[in-house]
Amino acid sequence: MAHEYAHAEAAYRQGDDTAYMLGRLTLNPLKHIDPLMTVIVPLILWRIGAPPFGAAKPVPVNPRKYRNFRRGDIIVSLAGITVNLALFVACTLLFALVGLVGTAVPALTTTFEIVQRMLWWGMWLNAVLAFFNLIPVPPLDGSHVFYYLLPPGAGSRYRRLQEFGFLPVMLLVWAFPGVLQVLLWPAYQLMGVGLALVSGFAVSQGAFPS
Repeated sequence: MAHEYAHAEAAYRQGDDTAYMLGRLTLNPLKHIDPLMTVIVPLILWRIGAPPFGAAKPVPVNPRKYRNFRRGDIIVSLAGITVNLALFVACTLLFALVGLVGTAVPALTTTFEIVQRMLWWGMWLNAVLAFFNLIPVPPLDGSHVFYYLLPPGAGSRYRRLQEFGFLPVMLLVWAFPGVLQVLLWPAYQLMGVGLALVSGFAVSQGAFPS
């Protein structure tokens, strides 16, 4: 939800008030839930044992309102990814802080273990979301940046893939799971660095999901 809010905030700062006028410039999670992609699709995938996949409701933007179209498009596209990386850092620091407090109050080890496990998931989910959204497949954020690296003709044809919504992404996830693992390699590396930094602060081994 913070990811979508970041898009809305960045768009507003670039001159586009579309999300603001539609009530999407908010951290209220209910405003960002998409019944299909946030609820139904993840439940179906979980039920059939397929890799989980879901998404929040995309924030509506009108790039024609940006003060500078190209600059605004890139800034708005990267805003969500930037927030995910910032949340990864925040969860990492909080994991260490909770560990320090837990050492001073051993009677609450079980409670702090649960908190650290939640922060571990916060680190992992934000690392994955950041680099998953960098994949240059429309409508993911990375596609907006990749578009400007292409020749005009190829860029126009490439951008038409957005008409299919999340279908290209879903096909990539389901049909080529090995490719997805490669594309998310940076997320695994970032998570490894984060865990190396905070492993000494774990109140117990139970702080890390098995």
